[in-house]
Amino acid sequence: MITIEPPSANSIPAPLRSGLTRTFTRACLIFLAAGVTLAAQSPATPNPNWRLTWSDEFNGPNGSSPDPAKWTYDIGGGGYGNHELESYTKRPVNAHQQDGHLIITARKEDLTGLDGIPRHYTSARINTKGLFSQAYGRFEARIQLPTGKGIWPAFWLLGDDIDTNPWPRSGEIDIMENIGDPATVYSTLHGPGYSGAKPISAKFPLPAGESVTAGYHLYAVEWTPNDIKFFFDDHLIVERTPADLPPGTHWVYDHPFFVILNLAVGGGWPGNPDETTIFPQKMLVDYVRVYQAASSAPQTPKPIQ
Repeated sequence: MITIEPPSANSIPAPLRSGLTRTFTRACLIFLAAGVTLAAQSPATPNPNWRLTWSDEFNGPNGSSPDPAKWTYDIGGGGYGNHELESYTKRPVNAHQQDGHLIITARKEDLTGLDGIPRHYTSARINTKGLFSQAYGRFEARIQLPTGKGIWPAFWLLGDDIDTNPWPRSGEIDIMENIGDPATVYSTLHGPGYSGAKPISAKFPLPAGESVTAGYHLYAVEWTPNDIKFFFDDHLIVERTPADLPPGTHWVYDHPFFVILNLAVGGGWPGNPDETTIFPQKMLVDYVRVYQAASSAPQTPKPIQ
């Protein structure tokens, strides 16, 4: 804390005291006003209901790749079951840290990846598979999205047993997806019997005047054994429980999931880019944070396989 003390009154000639006192008072008021402004811009006090378990603030050196202790990559141009058009790479031009942010960049360029598949676009898809996963809690990311015809950014979770319990049985929680409309986001569950073209999805129109491209917004999910709530900033998008599932299907959100961030180009849902689509497109991520309920027993991190 900085303390400001006025000069001793006895050391100042009487004619000057009044003017200096007024000047000093104005200076203190300006200083205090600045302090109020700074306080208003500082991060909010953490919610006491949650305990932070994992995060990435993306504070690595400018131009560096995401922290390899926290993130790995999906690589290649196989379309990922969605008829996507990009080749995902691990190059810094497609995913790098800059000024305390992660920047995922979709580029229009020809590339044949290590999988031998030629593509006309590149981008990045990073995930925490094998490095971090968690069952239940709050998963959140502060993101500024790109939009355009055929541009498909997403922040989502996959069941960490996907290698032995293939999708959709492993489960998928799509916290946020956008398919070109800057005033709309989607939040979705995929599981056995409600996946692919028939998921359990909610379309959320942003509040009037809001846009996913105009600054950063907070996308989050709060997940308990029988309840999943999706949020845009402080707005509840939708709440899902086992009662929302189609008849004869079951709730598969009972085990750890890992985190994914990606920026796809094209695909069956958003369609393909056209002459109106501008490249490069950039998805800016301020941070990703994961919490447990403060009242729960701490989870033991799973060993890396």
